[in-house]
Amino acid sequence: MQQKWYQATELEVDSLGQNLHFYMETIEVSRLSALAFFAAGEERYKGERFYWQNREKTMTLVGLGHAHTIQNNEKNNRFDAVEAEWKRLTKNCVKGQAELQPILFGGFTFDPQNNVDGEWTDFPEAYFALATYQLVLRDDKAYVSIHLIASAAEADGQLEALRKERNHLIHAAQVKEVKMYAKPEITNYFEPYKDPYLASIDQVTALIKAKKADKVVIARSLALQFKEQVTSPQVLAQIIHEQPESYLFGLEWQDLLFFGASPERLVKVENGRAYSSCVAGSIQRGKTAEEDEAFGQSLLNDPKNGGEHQYVVDMIAETFRKNCVEMKIPDGPRLLKIRDIQHLFTPVEGQLNNEATILQLTKHLHPTPALGGVPRKEAMIAIRKYEPMNRGLYAAPIGWLDAEGNGEFAVAIRSAALLKDKAYLYAGGGIVADSEPQSEYEETLVKFRPMLRALGGQVHE
Repeated sequence: MQQKWYQATELEVDSLGQNLHFYMETIEVSRLSALAFFAAGEERYKGERFYWQNREKTMTLVGLGHAHTIQNNEKNNRFDAVEAEWKRLTKNCVKGQAELQPILFGGFTFDPQNNVDGEWTDFPEAYFALATYQLVLRDDKAYVSIHLIASAAEADGQLEALRKERNHLIHAAQVKEVKMYAKPEITNYFEPYKDPYLASIDQVTALIKAKKADKVVIARSLALQFKEQVTSPQVLAQIIHEQPESYLFGLEWQDLLFFGASPERLVKVENGRAYSSCVAGSIQRGKTAEEDEAFGQSLLNDPKNGGEHQYVVDMIAETFRKNCVEMKIPDGPRLLKIRDIQHLFTPVEGQLNNEATILQLTKHLHPTPALGGVPRKEAMIAIRKYEPMNRGLYAAPIGWLDAEGNGEFAVAIRSAALLKDKAYLYAGGGIVADSEPQSEYEETLVKFRPMLRALGGQVHE
């Protein structure tokens, strides 16, 4: 196994009198598949793994095991609570090479006020993990880090055991990385909330016509039953193969895997510069290049989709104005084309002021009008009243941050929750005054396609 020793660091942790130390050790490894490294943890770390790849495929992140978790069920200050604990844990970290930074990965639920039972019962409103074994792929290089938080007396023996396990995981990943995964076999599927969903469109359009909101996003789910239990690597392999142009993510919690292929960045921060994407308004891809271009032009010229997109642009731009010393935004949207669907897309970027952080931006940006509605408060009240399910992490922020304040969060759409031999797929759409139930229902079928295809289901035409 070819390795290059990189760095070992021991830091004191602000541990409220517990005398803990934060141990980090990083090596550079040649030739390592991220999915194979994730799969190498199937036996020992199932339920404690995560996977992330950005849209540009310039960074891939895998975590196995939990060195530390940050979770809470706060209704009002969950973002601040996560940020405070992460800063306390890493305040003595030395600034340096990005690949050597400890990374916190996780997500916030869409709405902490939602108490509907289902597949998300007992899931924390904020859930983040610092991995025991962290793999970062950047610039064709692979870095594997060990993280340990322990007292000095306990650390020596534990570190040696962690090094042996790290070497075992790397070897297993290098040997097994050519493994192919078959698509799961679906035996049944059902739409748990189809009738309430269709009814909710009429209820929400009436609300909007009464001037109580401008737009409300209503979502629904599609449940799949598999012939046998499906593994996390099995479904991640499918989305890696089929949706390479999207943000790819997987986050395990106990027996649940939340995974997806999202086209939408919520926010990225790199060296004090912030980036966001306004993605709202969509139409299907064409079966020929000519049809595809015609659909795209129709989307660009459609007033309903254009208005829906402008809601998002206005809100994100306002958030950036409050948190940046300068910002850039183009005059109009362009098309973002991915495998099954094309969207209106406007990028936004700016230079953060000294007080702004990635989690503060995430707090202010979530939910965008593309996932909640306009005005935000009234839209959220309507969603709680008329949407019959709990979204969990669907349509919510999922991503990572490091000890220097860099990081990236995607909006967790085109996503699904895998729970043993069942999967729950999620999709929604923006409801305005002239929305029609059947049309909105058919739009969700298009949005189900990426996850449905990855899970072996038939694609509605």
